[in-house]
Amino acid sequence: MTVSRLRALSLALLVLMLVMLPLLPLPDFWIIQLNYIGLYTLPVLGLVLLTGVGGLTSFGQAAFVGIGAYTTAWLTLNTGISPWFTLFIGIALTCASALIIGAITLRMSGHYLPLATIAWGLSLYYLMGNLQALGKYDGLLGVPGLSIAGVELGQQRLFYALVWLIVLVACVALLRLLDSRAGRAIRSLKNGAQMAEAMGVNTLHYKIGIFVFAAVLASISGWLIAHFQRTVNPSPFGLKMGIEYLFMAVLGGASQVWGAIVGTSVFKVLEDQLQVLLPRMIGTSGNYETIVFGILLVLVLKYQPDGLWDFVRRRLPRPPRERDWQGAPALPVRDLPAAGDTVLEVQAIRKTFGGLLAVNDITFAIRAGQIMGLIGPNGAGKSTTFNLITGMLALSGGAIRLRGQDISGLDSRRIAERGIARTFQHVKMIADMTVLENVALGAHLRGRHGAIAAMLRLDRAEERQLLHEAERQLQRVGMGHLLHEQAGNLAMGQQRLLEIARALCADPALLLLDEPAAGLRHKEKQALAAVLRQLRGDGMSILLVEHDMGLVMDVCDRMVVMEFGTRLMEGTPDEVRQSHEVRAAYLGT
Repeated sequence: MTVSRLRALSLALLVLMLVMLPLLPLPDFWIIQLNYIGLYTLPVLGLVLLTGVGGLTSFGQAAFVGIGAYTTAWLTLNTGISPWFTLFIGIALTCASALIIGAITLRMSGHYLPLATIAWGLSLYYLMGNLQALGKYDGLLGVPGLSIAGVELGQQRLFYALVWLIVLVACVALLRLLDSRAGRAIRSLKNGAQMAEAMGVNTLHYKIGIFVFAAVLASISGWLIAHFQRTVNPSPFGLKMGIEYLFMAVLGGASQVWGAIVGTSVFKVLEDQLQVLLPRMIGTSGNYETIVFGILLVLVLKYQPDGLWDFVRRRLPRPPRERDWQGAPALPVRDLPAAGDTVLEVQAIRKTFGGLLAVNDITFAIRAGQIMGLIGPNGAGKSTTFNLITGMLALSGGAIRLRGQDISGLDSRRIAERGIARTFQHVKMIADMTVLENVALGAHLRGRHGAIAAMLRLDRAEERQLLHEAERQLQRVGMGHLLHEQAGNLAMGQQRLLEIARALCADPALLLLDEPAAGLRHKEKQALAAVLRQLRGDGMSILLVEHDMGLVMDVCDRMVVMEFGTRLMEGTPDEVRQSHEVRAAYLGT
């Protein structure tokens, strides 16, 4: 059975189960509980995308639920506008708020980001509670219910159908998004910005995008809650509820779409049952369920860190992805420079860190079809020079030209756009993505479709082209048999080759390899050398930073030797091997 058919069957079974539940002779209490589970699942789905997949911790999701709820409540009570129209007004206000907040806070990293979400979440909560127009802490009463063609949806079975239809649409949209060019970019955010930006991903753009999308899901939940409860007050939209939404996401599986439903269901059922059972057992009333949830969270993080859904997922069959990209037309390629043409000119570049001069007037040039080695003892400034060329560090002086165009001062993403691709000294990949998906991330700049197109499945033709290119580059480096392997399962040598294939997927004019032989065994180094020779034969220009002198001498056409941030010499491998200055630099004699 193909993956697409298996997914379709799983979704059909889930829909059938959800349709059958309200048809069973369940008490009204449980129908209402199922409605609350659906209402809470929407903001939790946003956290799955934002926190679990994107790595951006937010405690302010409840505030966006409040914006959606208060918008529809105030408009329907004071203007008589149809609730169906207020949904879109609420989404517009939420998007505007999320854009402003996201543009400010998402530039932060580490613990500053979650602290910032707590700050603006509290601010919105107290704003709702202190505005007279919103009824202060008493809120707004008498919010009308939802109706379709004059039929009141009420709070039970008809409302259940609406809520879970929206939840399923949101789940399918998220699954489609994650299985796309935009989805791979979003999944790369969790590993930091350095690798993603080097692949051409506008990380701030995607961070703001998923932040806004998560806020929209929360706003829709707020709209539904307002017309379900017929009243709105600030208490469900404070920091406490924001923490609970995050707890539900972690409980089900912070990076799992279906885990949002599992986590929300377990939390809601346990909360209601514990509120009744614990006071009976203890003999006094109190919020004892909070203690139980605290213990439960510690146990989940200790023994099931990927959430409850991961326990189910590992036991489900996972057939390899069907190769539906076979026969897809090739992606457009850039014109490579003619043999002998200058590809890269490095002219007297300098880098200072305060009073430390790390790189001092380094000059060299790389020609088309040439492998240039950049070598030197530890602390010579090789990695700094490498990062200056790729835009990871800003120049303090000098100039860099790529195919005659000045790229001095450009950031790594814009340099990638102009045709430089790189690997990293310490392998950077997304361990829970397949080898094929990791390599396809390298072709990010060669695609154009975004998140909306992915959710609507308008990107399939382009997606097949990107995957076809990723497979071609994997075949090129001898890893075509590992397409569907999890990248985290690869040996070090295979991880290095994966990085090279990912860089080649960007269709570069110049390939920069940062210590690709580090940590490799002898056979793996031989395989790497064979790949480098093949690339040179294909006309690829390469700058190689490497400590393994055997590999460098074997594959390089010319070499630049650095010492203490300066250029010691440049020449052929034989000239470098015979140089007394180079021997003194390495051996101290």
